[in-house]
Amino acid sequence: MEYSHSRLLLVCSVLMLCLCSGVAKCDKLTSELTGDFYDYTCPGLYTIVQQHVFAAMRDEMRMGASLLRLHFHDCFVNGCDASILLVGETGEQFARPNQNSVRGYEVIDAMKADIESVCPGVVSCADIVALAAAYGVLFSGGPYYEVLLGRKDGLVANKTGAENGLPAPFEPVSSIVQKFGDVGLDTKDVVVLSGAHTIGRARCGLFNNRLTSSGDPTLDSKMAANLQSLCTTGGDNQTTALDVESADVFDKQYYQNLLSKKGLLSSDQNLFSGAEDVVKATTKALVQTYSDDGEQFFMDFGASMVKMGSIKKTGVPGEIRTNCRVPNK
Repeated sequence: MEYSHSRLLLVCSVLMLCLCSGVAKCDKLTSELTGDFYDYTCPGLYTIVQQHVFAAMRDEMRMGASLLRLHFHDCFVNGCDASILLVGETGEQFARPNQNSVRGYEVIDAMKADIESVCPGVVSCADIVALAAAYGVLFSGGPYYEVLLGRKDGLVANKTGAENGLPAPFEPVSSIVQKFGDVGLDTKDVVVLSGAHTIGRARCGLFNNRLTSSGDPTLDSKMAANLQSLCTTGGDNQTTALDVESADVFDKQYYQNLLSKKGLLSSDQNLFSGAEDVVKATTKALVQTYSDDGEQFFMDFGASMVKMGSIKKTGVPGEIRTNCRVPNK
């Protein structure tokens, strides 16, 4: 049976209310972040975030992927501390990997304003970003996973850290594995979290390196021709779906695309087609597993998201920002 986007959102919303009615009592998995952190201090948190994500995705289904990317790009720099939300010319928003890529800031601002009206000074922006990403996945048809909470917001942004630490679509898989390793994630996490590209879009400027006159042997020729036409007409800022087969649905199709040379970014396709023997043996096997077993992908994706969401911030202690865009005075 085929579902419209609005129907998919409604089904996921009902599921979420059943699994997590308002406050989500969950087992504590770590001594620092817990699933019930706001049960008594801000019990309406889940409902507020859920409603905002639902509304944003109803207006633009792509927003689910954008909120997920926002969380990912935040956690890889200084840990998950909402430093990506801080404004200013030296902010992470102005780093090359984030310009014309990361979005959803206004959605987070709206959530924060509503949360502050009922629970002032209680909920961190970093926790809001983490929750919003989880709902973005769920409302796209992806897995429900418990979001551990209790983060503090960072006091400073790190533009240099964003430019040097975030994986790029042009990098070899071994380099991406290294960057994941630098924040405590492993090769399996690389393959699993790359599966987030089952939703969302990318600019031509991020993959036109594959559209050469000699052709890319790891890219399906028909797909290459279509992309060449698209990017010639629209330029580097023209966007297209990362998953050419099921653009807005969170499923295992991303991995099946890699098997048929339909991965949009070279960093994606190289998980299956790359020439690096040691890394390739691991990533290729995982791609094959998830292309066959969507349930395993969903289970592992949730585990990797919890792991990524637990990347620790370093340096001075954080705070609970009143305004997500600026530190408290």
